[in-house]
Amino acid sequence: MIKLLVTMLSLSALALASSEAVSEGGTDIVQRTVNFLIFIGILYYLLAEPIKSFFVGRTDGIADELKKVHDKLQESKKAKEDAQSAIDDANKFATSLKESSKKENNILNDKIMAQCESDIENIQKQNTALMEFEQRAMTREVVENIVSDMLKDDTLTKDAMTDLIIKKVA
Repeated sequence: MIKLLVTMLSLSALALASSEAVSEGGTDIVQRTVNFLIFIGILYYLLAEPIKSFFVGRTDGIADELKKVHDKLQESKKAKEDAQSAIDDANKFATSLKESSKKENNILNDKIMAQCESDIENIQKQNTALMEFEQRAMTREVVENIVSDMLKDDTLTKDAMTDLIIKKVA
């Protein structure tokens, strides 16, 4: 309402200023200056608030964007720190896993070596027992051969038999 009233007054002042200057035949510089000042006042009254709100809104928008960018930067820094922390934790875990793997490897290696040594001892014992068995079997076979040879030859005496057995066995 006030804006309409101010507009009407400015238009009427403009119309009155022009008609007076024409009727008197002089210069109307004062009236034109007053009209110009009234016009500037009206423009200021009508446009000052929208212009101020535009620039305040633009300033607030820029501040909001700057704040968003700052927040994203902080989030990025936090994410980078979290990622670096996760990498450090993974490296520590890898190191501990490597050490525990080496320990387990040594333990398993020792167990396998002990089992192999035990198996070798068992094989050696079995081999020794088998060799003794084979020696006894060979001894029996030799004795049987000698005895059978002697029995074929009835001419041998007991002394001769024992000498032959001793010679063959030795």
